Amino acid sequence: MTTQFPWLTTLILFPLLASLAIPFLPDKYGKTVRSYALGVGLTEFTLIIYTFWKHYTLGDSGFQLVENYAWIPQIGLNWSLAVDGLSMPLVILTGLVTTLAIFASWKITYRPRLFYFLMLTMYSAQIGVFVAQDLLLFFLMWELELVPVYLLIATWGGQRRQYAATKFILYTAIASVFILVAALAMAFYGDTVTFNMQELGMKDYSLSFELLMYAAFLIAFGVKLPIFPLHTWLPDAHSEAPAPVSMILAGVLLKMAGYALIRINIEMLSNAHVYFAPVLAVLGAVSVVYASLTAFAQTNLKRRLAYSSIAHMGFVLIGISAFTELGLSGAVLQMVSHGLIAATLFFLAGVAYDRTHTLMMDEMGGMAKQMPTVFALFTAGSMASLALPGMSGFVSEISVFLGFATSDAYSTPFKVAIVSLAAIGVILSSIYLLSMLRTVFYGEENAELVSHVTLTDAQPREAFIALCLLIPIIGIGVYPKLATQTYDAKTVEVAAQVRQVLPVLAEQPLDQFKRSVIASPAIGDSKNLISAAN
Repeated sequence: MTTQFPWLTTLILFPLLASLAIPFLPDKYGKTVRSYALGVGLTEFTLIIYTFWKHYTLGDSGFQLVENYAWIPQIGLNWSLAVDGLSMPLVILTGLVTTLAIFASWKITYRPRLFYFLMLTMYSAQIGVFVAQDLLLFFLMWELELVPVYLLIATWGGQRRQYAATKFILYTAIASVFILVAALAMAFYGDTVTFNMQELGMKDYSLSFELLMYAAFLIAFGVKLPIFPLHTWLPDAHSEAPAPVSMILAGVLLKMAGYALIRINIEMLSNAHVYFAPVLAVLGAVSVVYASLTAFAQTNLKRRLAYSSIAHMGFVLIGISAFTELGLSGAVLQMVSHGLIAATLFFLAGVAYDRTHTLMMDEMGGMAKQMPTVFALFTAGSMASLALPGMSGFVSEISVFLGFATSDAYSTPFKVAIVSLAAIGVILSSIYLLSMLRTVFYGEENAELVSHVTLTDAQPREAFIALCLLIPIIGIGVYPKLATQTYDAKTVEVAAQVRQVLPVLAEQPLDQFKRSVIASPAIGDSKNLISAAN
């Protein structure tokens, strides 16, 4: 199916082309530029909503709004775009978070033209990652997004911004090499050369080759997710990045890796995923517990929230490894939910920093009296993050728990171990988030802080931004179908695709299975797996 109007191309190119006009706008103090950038962001988000409202069919698991144009045929690069249930909700999340991040940048006065140019360029690249159906095009969009983030941190970040920005670009750029190498290897495998993702997924790879490609992509996406122990760039980046950049970093950029794991590692490399899935479950559980424990030691507000993000993305790995529709659905919902929650908390951390000029929690204290609205909004965001029933975080995490616990692809002891570790992480998150609220908003006022700054409450603009994120958080928590109906058909299809491989592996001799590249826990008996797959 090819649409008459190139809606997806428009969504990608509009912010980028609009950003090119910024250097020519007559503006001395940056007010015109910021209004222009916000107008572009709102127009883009409106186009996203209109496109999916009018031209996207819920319940269809196939690709829609398909566009395919020859771009550089000499190297096999096509401008190939499409959306399905996996990418559509993440495009909407991108539009909402990025537009609100532009609105949150209202106080940027240093080099505003460059700042908003980079924000709009990143807007285009983010959408390009989620809709690209050519693996080389996906790589180009992935790389295009890195440069604005690096410059935004290095130019508008905190005192250690150069260190944080350099660490970010080194980790992510080196990891991206694995994407390029794996993409080229898959494209040239066999008799045909292609970068089209659907065609790559239909190639008959040998198991050893598929395992190698899976490992390469896992390293690349594991850095971005981030997975322990490839996570150390994230706390530094968050602690130094300005709040609007942290909103996008936590709300959108980490979700690119989760999306890519499902789109490429699961859909295109299903055989290898069966071997690697137990490893993902272990890495996810370790990330949850490790990041939760490390969060306790953080006195910097944004570093604590950064480790919280690492812990919550661990649930995405557990859901991806579950081999169940519910587990995979929970992983996608966790990405959407955490994108909203993390953007809320990092924005409010920025609001607190604007008043106090510090991110050290022990230098705050007693702020609830002077800033009751900020306190109420911060509390609501924290409750969502610790998975309070009625919030989206609860729905997504309970789906991951149930999806993994009911999986018949693993032995009972392994499931008990993973679920127990993840449950410990949930308990720890409640403790470190509540202690964060107590330290920042309760207790005695910091006399030195109060004497030097005026702690004004949230302005209408700031309250509006936070509420725009909290309303869908509560809406999804009360009525999860708001989100799940956008991707249910797709997650059912992907889960069924992976489960079809399980009976084949279960019939292999046990010693042969143990000799595979990745040591896996015992997979249930083949009769149960075959009946479940059918």
